[in-house]
Amino acid sequence: MKKTMLMVLLTVFSFSTWAANNQKPWDNGRLKISDNQRFLEHENGTPFFWQGDTGWLLPERLDRAEAEWYLQRCREEGYNVVQIQVIDGVPAYNIYGQPSHPLPTETATGYGYWDHLDYIINLAQQNGIYIGMVCIWGGLVKDGKLSVEGARKYGTFLANRYKDKPNIIWFMGGDIQGDIKPEVWNALATSIKAIDKNHLMTYHPRGRYTSAKWWSKASWMDFHTFQSGHRKYGQRMGNTDYPIPDNTEEDNWMYVDSTWAYKPIKPVLDAEPSYEDIPMGLHDKNEPHWRACDVRRYAYWSVFAGSCGHTYGHNAIMQMLKPGYPTSYGDAGDVKTWYQALNDPGFQQMKFLRQLILTFPYFERVPDQSIIVENGTKYDRLIATRGNDYLLVYNYTSRIMKIDLTKISGTKKHVWWMNAGTGILRYLGEYDSKVLTFRPHKTGFGIEDGVLIAVDAQKDYLQKDQVRIADRTLGGKARDLNE
Repeated sequence: MKKTMLMVLLTVFSFSTWAANNQKPWDNGRLKISDNQRFLEHENGTPFFWQGDTGWLLPERLDRAEAEWYLQRCREEGYNVVQIQVIDGVPAYNIYGQPSHPLPTETATGYGYWDHLDYIINLAQQNGIYIGMVCIWGGLVKDGKLSVEGARKYGTFLANRYKDKPNIIWFMGGDIQGDIKPEVWNALATSIKAIDKNHLMTYHPRGRYTSAKWWSKASWMDFHTFQSGHRKYGQRMGNTDYPIPDNTEEDNWMYVDSTWAYKPIKPVLDAEPSYEDIPMGLHDKNEPHWRACDVRRYAYWSVFAGSCGHTYGHNAIMQMLKPGYPTSYGDAGDVKTWYQALNDPGFQQMKFLRQLILTFPYFERVPDQSIIVENGTKYDRLIATRGNDYLLVYNYTSRIMKIDLTKISGTKKHVWWMNAGTGILRYLGEYDSKVLTFRPHKTGFGIEDGVLIAVDAQKDYLQKDQVRIADRTLGGKARDLNE
């Protein structure tokens, strides 16, 4: 336990100083699955909380200078994974007009498609960022652009080229069901794994699915992902083949338990929830766009349900939109560029979740809805997670909540409220260990989604005068609110 706590504290303290001291995540050893099969960690026991961004078209649409700026901004906002499409066509073309196919040989010369991808991976390495390599988008496989034999050759090429890079995570799939051309995915995955023994592998499924539906027992599957998708409650849009109940479209928390229903249990995360600033349901430009509070809700719901991290996405960033490139979703006149989107609130707010989770003992954390007395549904649903001596409850609508503080150790509990949009903490006071009702603070602008934090009063994970979740100690006095 002491070793685990030391690793957690070291991770928190070094979070904002990677660039300054040149520390990189893989300095702690390669990524592996934790002993309890629910989290990712490094070989030396340091927890790895996945804070991902969706940069699908990074290799195809950004030049060298743009890629450098994007990855630097990702590092500054705490992202440690960027998910990309390695190729989005056969061939795919990058901004320099270079094709991905035919695959290069040892005698190839000049700055080609794969040289540019090498450059991007090296930039990510310098910034302490893993590249989630979606090897080929699923629609291309569905359309017969990659045969079993072609998958073996392609997988062999990828594995030989990148097996020694420290910052690679392999993705099979790409927005597709696993029962479509499964022989191709197996050939691609096993050809990579036969050569590359250093990197983890997963599968990116179609929206409203979990990879565990098809690949729970696959020898190459290290951890699972699900795609909770982009639809609002009740938005079926004529499709009837999604394996979810009606009016649960936004309930991404339910995918963790549904994934763990498959055995063996493996870590899981939401690799594609609703994107910030994209139309609800994707295809109708007249629909409202998802907001920063929506992407926060998806992140906290998923992680508090047990996910080992979370991937954020933005409509403009995932397409790397800029002048001269049409948007695939929404009205092009309303969609900003990727570099403007880096200033959007959701992109900058994901780090508060990671900082919060890494503040407390990591590997003992479990979801526990018994903490909540009289829960709500849909947006009023509270979601709770805890360790042995701390508990966290996410509240999207600032509704009154009745919380059972006896679920963790200690006769007295220190309690804080954390604003999910700012990471700002407010110390609420010391309370007896019993069921208590809390009324979250509401701002002049309406609701304030956030997290109720309760800690055994004998523990010092947070300080009473601490004003931000990222700070261990600060001199500023936090505002004390009534229960």
